[in-house]
Amino acid sequence: ASVRELVVCHNKAAVQVKEDMKKMVQLPILRPRAAAAKEGKLFGVSLLELRELGLLEDGVPVVVRRMVEHLRKHALHQEGLFRVNGNVRAVETLKQRLESGEDVDFLSEADACTVASLLKQYLRSLPGGLVDSAVQSALIQHDDGCWSDMRDLLQQLPDPHYSLLRYLCHFLTHVECHHKDNRMTALNLATVFGPNVFQ
Repeated sequence: ASVRELVVCHNKAAVQVKEDMKKMVQLPILRPRAAAAKEGKLFGVSLLELRELGLLEDGVPVVVRRMVEHLRKHALHQEGLFRVNGNVRAVETLKQRLESGEDVDFLSEADACTVASLLKQYLRSLPGGLVDSAVQSALIQHDDGCWSDMRDLLQQLPDPHYSLLRYLCHFLTHVECHHKDNRMTALNLATVFGPNVFQ
């Protein structure tokens, strides 16, 4: 799932995704409270602030690495991964426990869809989105013929944003490699992740 596919599919499928989300997710519960971000929690806190707090590993939030590694080990063959939402209350409970510093065992305490939903919520809650509006606009106007220009545009992102985007795309490539089992093609992944990456 390349960044270009995410941009294009975001524009084409935004309306359908919004309708799907209305049916499957109770948005008010999933949106981070402004107060939570101010208290230095994990969700709704800028990547630059997390870096200052020492909560990044190789430029990627430790909490994101935990979720992704769990999904990589235990959920790549899960049909509908990222398309089927986890239980809203279970997602909120996991979020609160992680933010309180509890050691959560995803394998015994949550199903794959709940962890996948938590990952999407994390991305949605990033202040300003993972890809800021200036870079997003430039990507949309980008000429398909020159991929080096696209790379240059992405490198304008702050280092933690670029690192997390690269890490996420690498993981989604692994998910797509198992699309015969999980039904998540590059297009499906782009449709799901577009609204979570671009705001």
